[in-house]
Amino acid sequence: MKKYKLGKLVIALVALVFFSSCEKDSNNGNSDVRDFIVAFDDPSIPYREIETTRQVELVFSEMAQGEGSIEIQIIPSKAIYGVDFATVPAAANHKLIVPFSKGMKSTSFTFENLIFPYDRMDKTIQFNIEKVNYSEKTPKIQGYNVMMISFDTSLGGIMAPNVGGPTQPNQVYVDLGGKAMYEVKRNSWDLAFDSGNEFRVRLNGSVYMAAGTIKGVNTIDDVRDDNTIREMKNVVKIGTFDPANLEYIDDPSGDPSKTAIHAISDIDANNKVYLVNMGFDPGMDAVEPGSVLVTGKERGWKKVRILKREGGYLLQYADINDSTHKEVMIPKSPGFNFTFYSFNTNSIVQVEPSKAKWDLNFTVFTNKVDQAGDPKGSYGYSDFIVQNSYGGVKAYKVTIPAGDKNFYKAYNLQSVDESALSNDFTTIGGTWREVANAKVLYKNVFYVIKDAKGNYYKMRMLDFFNEKGDRGYPKFEYALLR
Repeated sequence: MKKYKLGKLVIALVALVFFSSCEKDSNNGNSDVRDFIVAFDDPSIPYREIETTRQVELVFSEMAQGEGSIEIQIIPSKAIYGVDFATVPAAANHKLIVPFSKGMKSTSFTFENLIFPYDRMDKTIQFNIEKVNYSEKTPKIQGYNVMMISFDTSLGGIMAPNVGGPTQPNQVYVDLGGKAMYEVKRNSWDLAFDSGNEFRVRLNGSVYMAAGTIKGVNTIDDVRDDNTIREMKNVVKIGTFDPANLEYIDDPSGDPSKTAIHAISDIDANNKVYLVNMGFDPGMDAVEPGSVLVTGKERGWKKVRILKREGGYLLQYADINDSTHKEVMIPKSPGFNFTFYSFNTNSIVQVEPSKAKWDLNFTVFTNKVDQAGDPKGSYGYSDFIVQNSYGGVKAYKVTIPAGDKNFYKAYNLQSVDESALSNDFTTIGGTWREVANAKVLYKNVFYVIKDAKGNYYKMRMLDFFNEKGDRGYPKFEYALLR
């Protein structure tokens, strides 16, 4: 599993605040007189990225026409200035003064981490812009006026998960509090074995896997590619537009009691043999702008049986016509939602971060579909966002009232409707865009997300295209609600 850390962010929203709200009226409506606005370039920096030092940038709305300085209040929690951290320039009484000169469009100070390896993971340091000393114009503090360095609770920012373009080969797990992203190939795993109290197994819906019970079979080695199997292959698949095929997928809501592979029984004889459709690898061909190609080569079929054993599961599997099968013990993984297994590597693989270290998963997804209210069974969705419901994350959608341009900005902790929070996987899902006909990003919706630590965030999508019009380039903005 590869972890991607965020470098310096290009904060488009701050730029928008700078240049849309800062222009003054004039006789011709095009005055070049602007306010001198100061803000942090990034509202959050993960503490774990700072082993020694880190430059903290402050950006201006225009080039400074004279000298000045910025007064910043430092508010540490479980951290002591001069012991845990320091700054250059040095602060006095938790006040930091950062100078700037004529001709500069930004300035910075240095944050110094004085303890490494880290002695604790609960310290935070908050920096508040209190005052800008500048005589050329009346300065304003606007945009990101607060910046936090923390291990767990980010104030927010802009993130762009690398799902990999129009073939969307990657799943990207996002930790909002830690402001981190974890990327895996979506065809790198096949089965997810519940690590909690349940004995449940989930399919990899991101590659459109499906599974059905093979009737009249007692052992896995009895299965052959006969008429029964050939008939099953016609229905155990995604996108048949038959509502009956929902029994072959895990329920899109994430309900752990509604999986294609039934709960694993204490009694071996009750555990059935399944025909497993392995789905598709991501596409490999060129894709027209605005389109996606998330399905490529078919991955084939397996016969699978799973038994309960002390501390975990006994997985039995083979190709359809094999007369013998492989067996492997799958242990539960404390601290994680699942233990993942790959038939390609015949091994346990690392996929998700620990359950406390991610909130959202940007992925291809197996959902259900209807036409004018008429159920049509399972269907594959690209550009999908799943919340970490098994890890305790909940969310709900907010629709912005028509014409209220300040609604998102004004939405704060007091605005939260606790009763609206849902653990349904599809709460965010694809409800932020339309792709069936016109490719549209809905700008009148955002989401409230409650993480497992009890922090509330607001989040809205900014894009899912790149500058060339290619799909598979999501970008979102989020902020801690206070």
